[in-house]
Amino acid sequence: MEKETVAAYKKAGEITKEMQELARKKLKVGSNLFEFAEETEGAIKKKGGFPAFPINLSRNNVAAHYTPAFNSRDAVEGNDVIKVDIGVHVKGFIADSAFTMDFSGKHAKMVKASEEALEEAVKLVKEGALVGEIGGKIEGKIKGFGFKPIQNLSGHGVGEFDAHTAPSIPNVGSKNSQVLEDGMAIAIEPFATDGQGFVREGSQVEIFQANEARPVRNADARKILEFINETYNGLPFAERWIQREMPKMGEFSRKIGLRELMLKKCITTFPLLKEQEGKTVTQTETTLLLNEGKVIRLL
Repeated sequence: MEKETVAAYKKAGEITKEMQELARKKLKVGSNLFEFAEETEGAIKKKGGFPAFPINLSRNNVAAHYTPAFNSRDAVEGNDVIKVDIGVHVKGFIADSAFTMDFSGKHAKMVKASEEALEEAVKLVKEGALVGEIGGKIEGKIKGFGFKPIQNLSGHGVGEFDAHTAPSIPNVGSKNSQVLEDGMAIAIEPFATDGQGFVREGSQVEIFQANEARPVRNADARKILEFINETYNGLPFAERWIQREMPKMGEFSRKIGLRELMLKKCITTFPLLKEQEGKTVTQTETTLLLNEGKVIRLL
């Protein structure tokens, strides 16, 4: 990697770490999740970065893709287990991270399972390491705590203005012979659960991402598409961002416009990913660079 690229990744990592510290201080029982999300994403910009995706604050059996709607009244409850998943980019180069906050203290063992699985996986990271073996290490550590890894969620590469790219880093062992290569930036993110170890899509969607531009008839859809292509560089965005940044467009027009873009496949949706009702998921994630024989951990 070029020095400027490594420096951008490192800066993104520094900002992300600061946002994690902010979350640990600010998120308390009763905290409004919308207000916290807006504050954190605003703080990222003040530090010289940009959100690589809307902050995810997925609770309890929701493993991923929850971000609060505009003016949502959703608040932290006493028994919540929240995965704080934050991505920051500097000049397009992304640090992706997550940690779990257990507000009741009842799930400390499961939190530790995902944390220790990450640390064991990181020890294996080097040029030539097999991704299947990394997944096996994650699986073994989580099962050793008496939980299951979520088999259909995985870590991933992060590229320039690309939050999810190759390679896939599984959370279970496999015979996958793909190896890590010099020049890769990867995010490893173990998920532990007391559920079945498999997530399914829910109905709620607040996060979207632009696909290729296609002709659309609806004028509001065209305005939204033009705005997101100019503003987010192909990275995921939240509907609340559109509502905030395009205040002259009413709710009805925005909903119709987004629906038209979905129907025309101009944008991809990210529905909530959910384990069984009544179960819990924990997550821990970091980003690493493989550069000239060295492994650089961003946070």
